[in-house]
Amino acid sequence: MVSVAIQGSILASAHEANKPLFHCGRTLSANDRSPVAATDLKSASDLNQQDALSSDSSHTQLSLFSAINLVAASMIGAGVYTTSGFTLADLGTPSRVIAAWVVGGLIAICGAISYGALASRFAASGGEYLFLARTVHPSAGYVAGFVSILAGFTGATAFAATAFESYLPSWSWTTDLPEGTIASAIILVAALLHGVYVRLGTPVQDAMVVGKVILLILFLIIAGFGFPSSWKGLAAVPSPIPFSWSAFAISLMWISLSYSGFNAAVYVASEVRNPRVNVPRALWIATAVVTVLYVLLNIVFVFAPEAAVIVGKKEIAVIAARSLYGPHFETLIRLVLLVSLATSVSAMMMSGPRVYAKMAEDGVLPRWFGFQSQTPAVAIGIQALLSIAVVQVSTLQRLLSYLGFTLSVSAALTVATLFLLKYRGEEIRIPFYPWPPLIFVVATMMIAAIAGIQKPSECIAGLLTLAVGLLVYVCGFGKVAREERKG
Repeated sequence: MVSVAIQGSILASAHEANKPLFHCGRTLSANDRSPVAATDLKSASDLNQQDALSSDSSHTQLSLFSAINLVAASMIGAGVYTTSGFTLADLGTPSRVIAAWVVGGLIAICGAISYGALASRFAASGGEYLFLARTVHPSAGYVAGFVSILAGFTGATAFAATAFESYLPSWSWTTDLPEGTIASAIILVAALLHGVYVRLGTPVQDAMVVGKVILLILFLIIAGFGFPSSWKGLAAVPSPIPFSWSAFAISLMWISLSYSGFNAAVYVASEVRNPRVNVPRALWIATAVVTVLYVLLNIVFVFAPEAAVIVGKKEIAVIAARSLYGPHFETLIRLVLLVSLATSVSAMMMSGPRVYAKMAEDGVLPRWFGFQSQTPAVAIGIQALLSIAVVQVSTLQRLLSYLGFTLSVSAALTVATLFLLKYRGEEIRIPFYPWPPLIFVVATMMIAAIAGIQKPSECIAGLLTLAVGLLVYVCGFGKVAREERKG
């Protein structure tokens, strides 16, 4: 995805009827432009036909239930178990933390409705790459794919795997291993699972997601039995610090990472049965259910233990469980956490490479990123290697800030394409239009802007990711891929 300024300049240029648009070494006249942004490699009609064919391909085999599970697995990962300790340090009171999770959930639901409308319009795999390439410009789509490679899936996979390792019990054999070994191993297992055959990976993931949700509900029920006598945080509310909108925005940016998987089904839309109907349903059903779970879980996390014990701590879920019922309950939540994080790694290893495969299908990545039989095995292997590299060089909190900012901007610009499509006169069904996309875009960009001012290093890293992706595109990677494809 491009930044707001870059995207604005592209849109302005594309709509000036009397001026040529220079792109990739050639000039497009006004007659060359179409309502769907044409790419360097194929005409818009060819691409739309290709999208239609890919959504009815031999890869199609995921049910609505599996699509819902994919979204839930992508959402319920590291963020919900690690974020609220940092959030409490910024906001000062548990009630403000819960308010931030509620606001984040409402924004995510607006995003799910908006992405569902885009998925209904473009019923093919590819996510942000597909939506931006077809509506704005191929350069915007290419940068979106680049963001997916570095942040959307590689960074997020590394984050979930690193959290998996941090929540393992301190057994002697785990403490003797070099840091990052177990995180790397879980990434490799997920890559092998989805790289061998999707029919093997999908039922395993479905079973793990169902088990995860059952364990979370069991945790909430047991925690509820101790209310209010065992909830130490209710009697020890800290002195409130002055409310700060900037602190609230930073907290929402971190929380947005926990909700960011709400769009997971769009990355595998070509493999979902009846995608124009089932993908939007999967998005909003899973997002609504996960939002309720998130709010209930965080009520336990921030009110069960004393606030002073969890402020600024990443293992907030474990601390809350230990505070309620001791080490045995802590073991249960560790099991829940490990299953949740494993399914999160698995879900991203399944969905991310489908974006790269779509880019290869369009000719903007080398053809070996595409499907080999039933799976994009090479793309899965590359994402696994990149994720393992990130595991070795970053920390949880820095990954939280970087991913939160970068993915927020990426998602906001994608949803903004709905307004462009409406402006062009396309009939797209969006419930309660224009409120869901408007709320999502405005809220997400405001949060990213405020957080970027407060955390400039992570903001710069995110903007550099966008800029490098655009630079690679401008320098002719699309042309190289096209020549390879022709050859």
